[in-house]
Amino acid sequence: MLSSPGVMACSRTCSRILGLSLGTTALFAAGANTVLLFPNWDVSYLLRGLIGKQAMLGSGLWGGGLMVLIAATLISLTGWRYGCFSESGPCQSMLTALLSSSLAFLGALICFITSGVALKDGPLCMFDASSFNQMQAWKYGYPFKDLHNRNYLYDRSLWNSVCLEPSKAVIWHVSFFSTLLCVSLLQILLVVIHFINSCLGLFCSLCEK
Repeated sequence: MLSSPGVMACSRTCSRILGLSLGTTALFAAGANTVLLFPNWDVSYLLRGLIGKQAMLGSGLWGGGLMVLIAATLISLTGWRYGCFSESGPCQSMLTALLSSSLAFLGALICFITSGVALKDGPLCMFDASSFNQMQAWKYGYPFKDLHNRNYLYDRSLWNSVCLEPSKAVIWHVSFFSTLLCVSLLQILLVVIHFINSCLGLFCSLCEK
């Protein structure tokens, strides 16, 4: 059976690993959201304002990216007991854990919800509006919002037949928003593990005293 100091050492090691893991996922989230701003690596869509609202919201940049990265830095500093965290007591460590967990959880949750909504609505693209009983023939919009009887995520025949511009708009949209969805879900899981690990470390610190 592990002693309290042994468990505390394992808790700090776990914090170091979790901090590094969260920091890595934050970079992936920021990268995926950045790529969504440049469909087919073409900057002209961004300059013309033809980027979907969820991508422009940038939840992968400031939510799953920056907020999680700040939290990951705090978690890593606590785990390595670096700087002002070198002499931190159990209560201060727990407070830092609560703040970092809350910050990371909020950022990851915002990114998760935004990605889910984006996948539900589909990409912003040019499509033939006449097939949707509208007067204007070609326009930019969200054509898959009006497909109530068909789900474009499961019907791949729609991926290349509905959106005319950008080319492969659906593949681009689904690929990177799915990446954001999975990354943010992983971040939430890591935050939960970090919170449990912090509670365990606090309990062992109090038992040692």
